[in-house]
Amino acid sequence: MAARDYGQYGGITRAVELVGERWALLIVRDLLVGPRRYGELAAGLPRIPSNILSARLKELQAAGVIRRAPRSRIVLYELTPYGRELEPIVLAFGAWGFKALDDPRDEQVITPDSVTMDLRTAFRAQVAAALPTTSYATRFGEAELLVKVDGAALDVTRGVGPADLAFAAGPDIRHLITGELSADRAIATGVVEVLGGRSELLGRFADTFHLAA
Repeated sequence: MAARDYGQYGGITRAVELVGERWALLIVRDLLVGPRRYGELAAGLPRIPSNILSARLKELQAAGVIRRAPRSRIVLYELTPYGRELEPIVLAFGAWGFKALDDPRDEQVITPDSVTMDLRTAFRAQVAAALPTTSYATRFGEAELLVKVDGAALDVTRGVGPADLAFAAGPDIRHLITGELSADRAIATGVVEVLGGRSELLGRFADTFHLAA
């Protein structure tokens, strides 16, 4: 049973009943990156009250969107095949929301999973397919990610390691991704700090990850 019943019959109404409750879609977002333990979900959503997280997990399980997956001595939450059908919807929703981003407030955080999904949202597979394989070691706030683009395939993992280009950036990198700022200008103005590797590859990054403003 959905936590809220809108009293209407239709596909959109039913979808909102299933994943429209506060925090539900962000839980789905993080699980699209990969299975997570309860504590990992809580850490990735630092402002969610524990009772709300528990309630949302139960509701999403009841709806067949996620499932508990016992692994050895731990329990992971993962999306079901039905839940994974939400991926193109979440990516499209993210692209729509990206257009309304402005400067973050002091209390807002950037998490590895949120950045991963933003990168997947902006990824242009058709452009990447024509470019050489390239790896990026990125740092967005506290989130450190290794980003590998191999043809039309994108792989994003947590951590640091060798890469063709290593760089750090803050929220203003959105201006590079929307094309409002060139790669050279992003470096010159300090929006992007090159930490190692070939700085000219930032232009390739901007071509590969792009969302129209």
